[in-house]
Amino acid sequence: MLLNLYLYIFFYVFILLSTLGYGFLFINFDNFTKKNNDLGYVGLFGIFFMLGYSYLSNLFLAHSKLHNLLFLTIGIISFFVFYFKERKNYRKKFLLVFLIFFILFIASFIFKTHDDFPYYHFPYSYYLTQTDLMIGVGQFNHGFRTPSSIFYINSLVYLPLIDFNLIHMPSLMVMGFVNISLLIKINENFSNRKINFVSFYCLLALIFINIFFYRISEHGTDRSAQILIFLLILEVIIFNNSDLNKKQIVNKLYILMALIISLKAFYILYLLFILPLMYPMLKKKNYLEFFSIFFKNIYFLCFVVVIFFVLLNNFFNSGCFIYPVNITCVSSVSWAIPLSEVSQMNDWYEQWSKAGAGPNFRVEDPENYIQGFNWVSNWIDEYFFTKVSDLLFGIIIVSLTLFIIFYSKKKHTKIKNNLTFTYLILIILFFEWFFNHPALRYGGYTLISLLIFIPISTKLEKMENSFLKVKYKFIFLIFLTFIILTTRNINRISDEVKQYNYRPLINVFYRINKNHYRITDNLSKLTHNYENCILKKGNCNKELNKKVKKINGKYIFYR
Repeated sequence: MLLNLYLYIFFYVFILLSTLGYGFLFINFDNFTKKNNDLGYVGLFGIFFMLGYSYLSNLFLAHSKLHNLLFLTIGIISFFVFYFKERKNYRKKFLLVFLIFFILFIASFIFKTHDDFPYYHFPYSYYLTQTDLMIGVGQFNHGFRTPSSIFYINSLVYLPLIDFNLIHMPSLMVMGFVNISLLIKINENFSNRKINFVSFYCLLALIFINIFFYRISEHGTDRSAQILIFLLILEVIIFNNSDLNKKQIVNKLYILMALIISLKAFYILYLLFILPLMYPMLKKKNYLEFFSIFFKNIYFLCFVVVIFFVLLNNFFNSGCFIYPVNITCVSSVSWAIPLSEVSQMNDWYEQWSKAGAGPNFRVEDPENYIQGFNWVSNWIDEYFFTKVSDLLFGIIIVSLTLFIIFYSKKKHTKIKNNLTFTYLILIILFFEWFFNHPALRYGGYTLISLLIFIPISTKLEKMENSFLKVKYKFIFLIFLTFIILTTRNINRISDEVKQYNYRPLINVFYRINKNHYRITDNLSKLTHNYENCILKKGNCNKELNKKVKKINGKYIFYR
């Protein structure tokens, strides 16, 4: 009866350790990063390695169960090789890893998935497990035109016995490893008897991620990127305000940027954060140091390669490098989505994000609605006073709670942080978000919270309290955060038990039906008919010839 649960636990640990194993393997190539003993980043480097491999390997082969089992087994071997070699340096941090993922294990129990999951998240991940690269698949589903790297990592956890039932594991690992990195940074400050801006920022980010993003099934392609953005901004701030090894921080930034952009291509705008890091060296004309830190390392090359694969896959799917941005499309290729349809979809995404469309309604004149500020009043009524106001209320409650807990009449007066450039870029990105796609899933969660958390952190840093009192308050708030995370997920599971008759101890797996497989089934049918046609060497159906051909071993689906 409990076989499903035992299998689930086994593969949960199996995937986690394999990811860490690939992280250790990856950092072993570079002495600067090898010295970093932050297991949160080891895990994120492991996810990055899996991402790069999945893009490359799917050009030639499907991510079948046997392939994935072999790939993850190599990761497990790597983990144990590095564990026995470096266990003295990592022993306490391994306890933290297992503690965090033990807490998140409850969150991994999912029955009801989000709305986009059966529409294109599962179909795309499943498609990658059944075939190697096919060209022009974007015409079969709008979601296939904007593939996310999370689908490629998902395809690597399609395994014997468990099938696709740990498909949420990559999203959960992003959340877990970011949690670990934030906790390690807080603990490092404790060890140095420092409670500074970084400490409060990490605490606020930790609280936000675990309380606001507690539902793993809702992460989709959006929230994992926004969770990583918290860590990205933290590293940018540390780069500007510390004497730590600059090259090591830049290495982390390249990996974070690559992961974030690969999850959602429009996050390429966040490359703006690199510019203020480069400016001081260019201003001082330290060109050799500048080149050594930013370009003379394997991480820059890895960043470029992954972004290349992201853009290449977008192009092979739709004919656009960033869909639906018209100027990135090559309309001359035979599988390209027509430019008129690209423009139409761009307007649709803008209309939807500006509250001009929903499951049960559409505005009457969408073309005029999205122009200028015509949409603002309706957006305020339909979106701001439902979702954004709830978010703001939660952020304000969290900020006020911390302000009250750490309040002191005594103030530090000599503390200064170099935050101007970072905050200015956040403001620019916020206005870009608001004017073009003001839906929280498109970066709003992180932008709004950061614009509040950064000034709050500077205020809290200036409160003069005894170190031990502040430390115990931190521990209490961290403990309380994970209690809330666990309680909210237990309540969610309880609701799913009542509403959907979910029985996690008997059948831990999430809800799925034939509709999840429809796109891959359609592709298989087309290619099967085409192969039969070629084998018969007869006059194939003219309509079929217009739809699909096989050139140099690759299927191409025509418009």
